[in-house]
Amino acid sequence: MILVNTDYITGRELEMLSLVKGSTIQSKNIGRDITQGFKTLVGGELKAYTEMMNDARELATSRMVQEAERLGADAVINIRYASSAVMQGAAEIMAYGTAVKFK
Repeated sequence: MILVNTDYITGRELEMLSLVKGSTIQSKNIGRDITQGFKTLVGGELKAYTEMMNDARELATSRMVQEAERLGADAVINIRYASSAVMQGAAEIMAYGTAVKFK
């Protein structure tokens, strides 16, 4: 499966299939949440949250690809990511794009 954030793939003629998306809501456990809260007092990267968001993006992307594969797509173009806070310490990540088939 080819994944790109452009609306074309050089050298390929594309047939648009459908919008595809994948999402997840992730949170850290209360212990990690407390230690990351202390980290905000001194500054610096909140590594546990960075890891959480990376994992969430990976899972959302995987779910988007699965949806594209069910449609028989060869690629997903124009991929975008969106995130929003659901509650303190939890975030939703959505990956979306256009599933296409090569002509």
